Amino acid sequence: MHSELSFDLLGIWSASVFSLSVSVLYHTGIIHVIVYMAPIIIHLWFSVLGSAWMVLSRPFIDYTIWGWDNLPRTVLMYYANFISSPEGYFHTVICNAQEFLNTTVNSDLHFISWDNPPKQHPHHLNLADMQRMIDSNAPFARKFPQDDPVLDKIDSELLSRGPGMFTPGGWCIGRRENGTDPCSTIGNTTVLRPGPGAKRRAERL
Repeated sequence: MHSELSFDLLGIWSASVFSLSVSVLYHTGIIHVIVYMAPIIIHLWFSVLGSAWMVLSRPFIDYTIWGWDNLPRTVLMYYANFISSPEGYFHTVICNAQEFLNTTVNSDLHFISWDNPPKQHPHHLNLADMQRMIDSNAPFARKFPQDDPVLDKIDSELLSRGPGMFTPGGWCIGRRENGTDPCSTIGNTTVLRPGPGAKRRAERL
């Protein structure tokens, strides 16, 4: 008989308790009961909850797919019936995987403004929130009303992007004269030139 216990205690603690086999031997009319108990490895893990917005590294994604120690699949089965599994699955896997435990940053890198008292969804950002967004040094923000003027201001002042154009990077070597798109001429696509935004990100991290 093989017995496994899984239960919740301020999270998840899953343990394979013991492996038990019983042999009954008949010998000269006397029943001999021999019990074999084989110790096995006990696996413990705990659940972690957080933001559904995250940035994941390629090595960690490979680990969640291949799961060479079976942890990602075990956690996936647990979170399969959660209402919002993205708020716990990746967090739980990475915080229980020794290889990736120290690769976490306790931030979703978003600027989010909540009402006071907080409602179910965050406050919709507008032009009045622009400076606070910049000062937060966060690379992402939410939520925005559709076609709000603040989006155009972000494009023009932070991203230096014209209407219908790409955000210019080091690979854009065209001119900016008379509203032309500098990315219409492509240079070395491997060039990376950190700008003011990259410096703000470094300060936050």
